[in-house]
Amino acid sequence: MLTRIDHIGIACFDLAKTVEFYRATYGFEVFHTEVNEEQGVREAMLKINSTDDGGASYLQLLEPVREDSTVAKWLAKNGEGVHHIAFGTADVDAESADIRGKGVRVLYDEPRRGSMGSRITFLHPKDCHGVLTELVTSATVESPEH
Repeated sequence: MLTRIDHIGIACFDLAKTVEFYRATYGFEVFHTEVNEEQGVREAMLKINSTDDGGASYLQLLEPVREDSTVAKWLAKNGEGVHHIAFGTADVDAESADIRGKGVRVLYDEPRRGSMGSRITFLHPKDCHGVLTELVTSATVESPEH
């Protein structure tokens, strides 16, 4: 079962400049930063609020660290903006199997490591009305790491 909007992923050319915009404009502060080498991105998670299921909702700002990354290719084609939406679930394995059974293409055979130790997979945007959709199971303990 999907329990919340975990995050909205926003692709950007300059992470520091984009973080500063969200801080100065909306008062959002960085909760976590990391580089995900597998996905070729540097990211900042800006916590928006906590949720009833013990998780939280975030804005995830994504800056490519190499030109061959999916986010770099997306930026070259589309420019900055909303890249994907992620829904939280207690069990990404079961949820992705259930959704796959409904005819939606799941992009990873097995979930991968995501932000803050989470487990993730993506659903094909052509099967989700043009929206790249991520499924996320948060790590057990949610704590800030910079």
